[in-house]
Amino acid sequence: MPYTRAMATTPLIPSAPSRFLAEQALSRAAGAPLIGGNAVELLIDAQAHFDAWLAAIRGARERVLLENYLISDDVVGRAFRDALVERARAGVTVAVVCDWLGCLGQSGHAFWQPLRRAGGEVRVFNPPQLGKPFGWITRDHRKLLVVDGQLGFLSGVCISARWLGNAARGVPPWRDTGVVLRGPSVGELEQAFAQSWASLGKPLALPPPEDRTAGEIALRVIATQPATAGMYRLDQQVAAMARRTLWITDAYFVGMAPYVQALASAARDGVDVRLLVPGTSDIPLVAGMSRSGYRPLLKAGIRVFEWNGSMLHAKTAVADGQWARVGSSNLNIASWLGNREIDVAVEDTGFAGQLAEQYEQDLTNATEIVLAPRRRRPHISRVRSSTERPPRPKRPGGSTSRAAAGALRIANTVGAALTDRRVLGDTARGPLLAGIAVLAVLAVVALAWPKVVSWPIAVLAAWFALNLAIRLWRLRKRSE
Repeated sequence: MPYTRAMATTPLIPSAPSRFLAEQALSRAAGAPLIGGNAVELLIDAQAHFDAWLAAIRGARERVLLENYLISDDVVGRAFRDALVERARAGVTVAVVCDWLGCLGQSGHAFWQPLRRAGGEVRVFNPPQLGKPFGWITRDHRKLLVVDGQLGFLSGVCISARWLGNAARGVPPWRDTGVVLRGPSVGELEQAFAQSWASLGKPLALPPPEDRTAGEIALRVIATQPATAGMYRLDQQVAAMARRTLWITDAYFVGMAPYVQALASAARDGVDVRLLVPGTSDIPLVAGMSRSGYRPLLKAGIRVFEWNGSMLHAKTAVADGQWARVGSSNLNIASWLGNREIDVAVEDTGFAGQLAEQYEQDLTNATEIVLAPRRRRPHISRVRSSTERPPRPKRPGGSTSRAAAGALRIANTVGAALTDRRVLGDTARGPLLAGIAVLAVLAVVALAWPKVVSWPIAVLAAWFALNLAIRLWRLRKRSE
């Protein structure tokens, strides 16, 4: 089936006077005002990002503010560090925030020493701290760059050669999306960085933001912090307001029940809701959890697609050909409630049209997942190909059964390649089997070698007791 775009005949934001109410609802949901006078440029995949980011850094005259979840000590990470070092030596203010967990095993203190010696400053977000036993849950997942207060970037791309794939091994680049911003919104990006910076030490002295018009695009910068849920509320609001189309791309989709219900309600009302997710993921556990949630989406009429490339890491949405979102937030509880994230919600038909065109292009390299009746239980649905197949006989035993199963897998693979639709087994079975195996192994180990289980529990209990005691001591000191 060709993937034709259904452009909206009725916009997401209706005309006045209900337009005012819609804008008010979106602003309050996101906790971010609508800012006019901006120019927005779409960046697709890592190479375009790295080229644009490095060019901006090398052209900096006053300050470079970089905030990224993961910065690797590889050819890409070293190119960025060296560019930052050169600017710091030239007298440009260079400030970097990276996440401790994201950079664990990727880059460390030694990697940043050349920049610190050159006069730049690097702060690491949320390393393990005594007195905060659950502090590690909160992460800085932003991918943000601001140069001279005039040029801003936000994205899903981390600074790592991993995003470029490996041509020698036939691994294509990761699929990711970001934007370049000019205009008043860049001041919002600087303020978002300044908040992260101040949470880690002495505040950053920034000049007043320039209210310089660069275009005609209105947008919101949603800089979320832990427990604020601004992006979650906005995603819910857009799902409720979409009238014609809502096309979503997400790298680690594990939808909370209220959001899944919002998408399902939109689909039942006739909205063309589509979800594009990775076919293979760098975090297999999340991919399994994502697949286990396909059935309620498909039953509601939502079209689900899996990307056929190496990794789909983009986080975008486009609704009614007028509203679009790009940024670092995934559709899961970690991004919505636990992390520092940054996204831009753009209200412009031109930009939304570009993102919709890119979505259509992405679907040409994706496989659709569909529902069809279960074998022997026609009143219950299961996930499988939409291409009808003749009923299969009962499985014989022995090597014949294994040969038939192998042939069936090959046939399914060939069928998926020809039809862009894929058979998916019972998605709940895999996680259940894994859980059974883990618990069974744990039970055997606990019975045979009790100390193997009791010692880790004792260490954890001691760790939490120590942290809680330190927290109590700090509270007492404050009250004195």
